[in-house]
Parts: sequence; structure tokens; C-alpha cells
Amino acid sequence: MKLTIKDTKGNSQGELEVKFPLVEDGKGTQAVHDFVVAYQAAQRMGTACTKNVGEVAGTNKKPWRQKGTGARSRGLIASPLWRGGGVVFGPKPRDLARKFHGRPGNWLCAKALSERLHAGDVVLIDDLKLASPKTKDFVGLLTALDLKGTALIISQATDKKTWLWPLAMCPMSR
Repeated sequence: MKLTIKDTKGNSQGELEVKFPLVEDGKGTQAVHDFVVAYQAAQRMGTACTKNVGEVAGTNKKPWRQKGTGARSRGLIASPLWRGGGVVFGPKPRDLARKFHGRPGNWLCAKALSERLHAGDVVLIDDLKLASPKTKDFVGLLTALDLKGTALIISQATDKKTWLWPLAMCPMSR
């Protein structure tokens, strides 16, 4: 498979042949999905917590006597029926991680990259240099390359000055 190399204006500069073997058939699609789901689930915190009737601060004394007040019979002020009382079946801290059966080897990366190559989502840029570290210039570059949505930019640049300004803050979904 050949990929088109573009410059910062979006013009074609040549082609590059893919050197690694692409995963052509449908093998591995479910494994990539399972790995992504397991990774994202492991990133969740799962720290939501509410108090039940036994954990709410208060006394076990009845708020008023059983008969003669004209009010309904109530047990505890920690009851879920009362304001400030416990929560019925509320969330508790838990681990949301999932297991990924198997070993995430290089074939997972090869499968994911193969899917992106076949979908035409990979853009190669000849030399990524901007005149100044301004978001306006970078947005112009993304517009010239016709990139919409989320973009991952990988560079071999050794010039730290170019990459210290915040590229992640750039609005790419315009």
C-alpha cells in the first residue's frame, strides 16, 4: 500500500510504500475492541459514594411519640423518606477495570494501524515547521490538510522550542 506525502500547504510531495505487513482480513477486530474497552474502563475512577441509613449521622431515637401528635409514625430521621436521610441502593466505590484475555502484542498495533490506513485516516507530512508558535498558524495547517475532529500528531522533531507550545489546546473541530 502506498501513502501520499503532503507538505504544509496540502500539496502532494510524493508517495511512501508501507514496509510492514498489513492485517487484511477481519482477524483481530474484536481483540482491538476488547483492548480499547478494557483500557478505557481501567481509566475510570469509580469513586461515587452515598450513605445508606446506617451510615447517616443521627440518633436512633424516634422523632416524636407513636400516637397523639397528629403526625405520621416515623422511625428514624436517617430514613430515606426524610430530607437528609440515607440513599436507597446508592453508588459505592468499586473497581470498573475489565480483564483483557491474551497479551497485547505488536499485532494489536498493526491491526489498528491497518484499519486506519485502509480507512484513509493517516496523513504524512513532509516537514512540519511553522513560522511562529501561534494557534492561528496551526489551525491554518490543519485546515490546509483537511483534518477534522481529533488528530494525533507524531513528529521526529528535535527542536524543543517548536513543540513546547500547547498543541492540545488547538480547536480542530471547526
